[in-house]
Amino acid sequence: MNPRNCLSHPLKAAHLVLQQPQKWKPDDEQLVQRMAQHPELAEAIQLAQNFAFLVRQRQPSQLDSWLAQALQSQLSPFHRFAKRLREDYDAVKAGVTLPWSNGQTEGQINRLKMLKRQMYGRAKIDLLRQRFLLAA
Repeated sequence: MNPRNCLSHPLKAAHLVLQQPQKWKPDDEQLVQRMAQHPELAEAIQLAQNFAFLVRQRQPSQLDSWLAQALQSQLSPFHRFAKRLREDYDAVKAGVTLPWSNGQTEGQINRLKMLKRQMYGRAKIDLLRQRFLLAA
């Protein structure tokens, strides 16, 4: 990834930071190190990577310490994110701990809503039902 391209596109930089280090290309580690030279970016990178690690590796024991770090952070996006996670702590803890996910269900619901939006005002329920069953 071209350093100038990554640094000028925050979404690309965020994707790189959240990507597992073993999937980085040869230049990516140097790019992350360059970004980490700025103190606020270094803190953001550390918090983001730690959160991604604890979710990927299902490390519920690290959740409380991560929330404390994020709440003490001067970076308002992480502070707000941690505050929201703490509001629904039981669900977040279950999400990090349990192997089950409702991602498949949410995907099907999203697909159905998209089909419904596409068909809005064009047909009745019989055509929507036929289209939904054909798309499955």
